[in-house]
Amino acid sequence: MDEAEKITVVLADDHAVLRAGLRSLLDAEPDIEVVGEAGDGEAAIELVRGLQPTVVVMDLSMPGKGGLAAIKEIVADVPGTHVLVLTMHDDEQYLYHVLQAGGEGYVVKSSADTDLLSAIRTVAHGGVFVYAPAAAHILKGYVEASGMPDPSKKGGLSEREVEVLQLTAEGFTNQEIAEKLFLSRKTVDSYRSRIMDKLNLQHRSELVRYALQKGLLHE
Repeated sequence: MDEAEKITVVLADDHAVLRAGLRSLLDAEPDIEVVGEAGDGEAAIELVRGLQPTVVVMDLSMPGKGGLAAIKEIVADVPGTHVLVLTMHDDEQYLYHVLQAGGEGYVVKSSADTDLLSAIRTVAHGGVFVYAPAAAHILKGYVEASGMPDPSKKGGLSEREVEVLQLTAEGFTNQEIAEKLFLSRKTVDSYRSRIMDKLNLQHRSELVRYALQKGLLHE
């Protein structure tokens, strides 16, 4: 595989042994390359600024600046890097905070051996990965409890834009959406850019929250 096509990854976790295990797992994949490691939030931010990897795999609990604060800085400073959280916490409240900070994926360490590779590839190609099949239901309950607007109103989106939004929120990549809707990849890119402009959204994770808010995700 061409080096330029590889998904480059920075690992941010304060446990060196875990990082070594993750590096071994990821570097065994032909399409993934670990390009750097950090043991705390500040180091992760600096490393990502310098390397601009495709994905940063970020722990939430680290010395100094924590994962959530680091996610916010990375999303603001290096918008081309996708943030995937790998954490021991399986409480859905953490998932809300990760999405609010701009993260695009959430994997629990106990399931890293089965979920991490898929999660990295998903966020690298523009999707959003959540660790549990029930996440959509959990998030929908959270949004409903927070008194969000009427889900019957879809922000002035066309029916095709709603379809693209829905598939994006369900985790499909732009290429997969193009195939499903019989469109070109470029057309799907244009639809998604227009959706984000219309809804005044900055990050893909916000599209997920919006789709949940409007009741656009399948049960």
